[in-house]
Amino acid sequence: MFEALSDKLKKVLKDLRGQGKLTEAHLDIAMREIRIALLEADVNFKVVKEFVEAVKQKALGAEVMSSLSPGQQVIKIVNDELISLLGGTSTKLVFTQRIPNVVMMVGLQGSGKTTSTGKIAAYLAKNENRNPLMVSVDVYRPAARNQLAVIGNAIGKPVFEYPESDDPLTICRAAFKHAQQIGYDTLMIDTAGRLHIDDDLMTELQQIKKEMMPAEILFVADAMTGQDAVKSAKEFHDRIGTSGVVLTKMDGDARGGAALSIKYITGQPIKFIGVGEKYDALEQFYPDRIAGRILGMGDVLSLIEKVQSEVDEKTAENLERKLMEDSFTLEDYRDQLKQIQKLGSFDKLLAMIPGDLLGGMNLKMTPEMQQQAEKKLKKTEAIINSMTSDEREDHNLLNGSRRKRIAMGSGSSMQDVISVVNEYVEMRKMMRMVTKGGMMGGLTRRLTGMGPKKRHAKSKKKKRR
Repeated sequence: MFEALSDKLKKVLKDLRGQGKLTEAHLDIAMREIRIALLEADVNFKVVKEFVEAVKQKALGAEVMSSLSPGQQVIKIVNDELISLLGGTSTKLVFTQRIPNVVMMVGLQGSGKTTSTGKIAAYLAKNENRNPLMVSVDVYRPAARNQLAVIGNAIGKPVFEYPESDDPLTICRAAFKHAQQIGYDTLMIDTAGRLHIDDDLMTELQQIKKEMMPAEILFVADAMTGQDAVKSAKEFHDRIGTSGVVLTKMDGDARGGAALSIKYITGQPIKFIGVGEKYDALEQFYPDRIAGRILGMGDVLSLIEKVQSEVDEKTAENLERKLMEDSFTLEDYRDQLKQIQKLGSFDKLLAMIPGDLLGGMNLKMTPEMQQQAEKKLKKTEAIINSMTSDEREDHNLLNGSRRKRIAMGSGSSMQDVISVVNEYVEMRKMMRMVTKGGMMGGLTRRLTGMGPKKRHAKSKKKKRR
């Protein structure tokens, strides 16, 4: 997401950073380039005008112009203004003591409303320790209610079904009563949408709002529709009063115009973004982290959270122990590759790493490169799976005849098998060097949230004796 805008802004700011002394002429050139970049990213023209003006006014301040590194100061100003534009601080869903709290999902047809209902229900159960119940009151679109039931089954969360009625309000009342009786603390209502905004739709949503008194009304918008999404968000907010926005298909939006405009135009924060088709491909929206990604500063916090959610503490401790003992096997290598696959696509992970840590290299992956990398991971896994447990334990056993058998068993070539073993050996050497330097343990503990391990210090004392 934001690839096109990110590339252009990084180039402009790199040029500014290279200036020993910043002049107003330098700023004028930079602001013109930033204005063009934002407009090409489909950002609302009013938003662009205000943003550029705010950056320029602050950048022309005496403190910046007299700074030893004015380019860096301007970059900080751009970063701060981007954060402000995106909403300032992260906004979580707000819940009360009422049981159940109602969350209304509203939006146009085709925006991803039903899928987002399921994604948020799964997110709340996993991250907020809530017990959600979902219900669809879309009685107009064929199989809409069945679609939510399929999603509920896929994520393992309950869906209230009420075939006795086709009246949205009657279904809402029945679902609310059921949630109270069973003890669900959150009722997610997937409302009907239309291809366009009309009075009948708005009247129905207003009635549901009045009856259900929702804690949150989330407008779901397709980020790839750009300013159309912003216009719809404003109209929905003006007519029914939304409390936040969910932007879907952010992974396919290279421009980012909707994300950069919607808070300014509607006054309502973005609360979640959809970043893929899987039901766990949903992220809470953090303006500061997104601004960091746009400007090439990375998003280490999101990377750490992703690692923490996918890698359990026991696995991390086991890996650290094996590295310390130099007993990292091909089986461990395969398990680590599986963990990498769980974290998501390589291009998304690279976007979270600050450019400085990559030595300024542009490691952006094309779809073809991404496909090749994923294909190679699967091939590597198949090759290691075709080995015996003894071979995975000791790669020195792999003579010519064994390699030939493994190649046939995994549907690969002898050269592929040799390459996998060589890559494992090189990785083991590198990890041994890093571990001896004391870096790996600290990194593992930081990424998984584990504290320092005192037992290593004790073991060293024993060795000295």
